Amino acid sequence: MNPEQTLQGLKADLTDDASRFDVLEKAFDFRGDCTLTLDDGSTVAGYIFDRRRGSSAKDSVLRLLPPVGEQKINVPYHRVTAIEFGKDTAAGKSFETWIKKYVEKKMKGEKASIESEKLD
Repeated sequence: MNPEQTLQGLKADLTDDASRFDVLEKAFDFRGDCTLTLDDGSTVAGYIFDRRRGSSAKDSVLRLLPPVGEQKINVPYHRVTAIEFGKDTAAGKSFETWIKKYVEKKMKGEKASIESEKLD
C-alpha cells in the first residue's frame, strides 16, 4: 500500500484464519478506530493499540481502546467475523504534506509557522 492509500471506510468479512490474521494485522497498523463484528453478532469499536499473536486465532488477542472511557478491551481473534475501518485520523498529515503546505504559504507571502497544529 502506498502512502496515499488508506483503509478508511473498508469493510471486510473475515471468513477464515488466514484472512483474519492478514486483515487484523493491517488493522493494527491503521491510524483510526475500527468496528469489529463478533461471532455472536455484537460489535465493539475502538483503536487497536496492541495485538498478541499466537500460533492460531484461538490463542491470539486484539487490544482496543474504546472511543469513550479508559477500560481496555480484549478481543480474541477467533471471535472477529468482520471489520469496518473508520476515519483515518492521520490521512493527509504526512511530513511531506506539511512541507508542501508550508512552502505554498511562504510562496504566497502568507504567514507560515513551523509550529504544529493543536491536537483535538
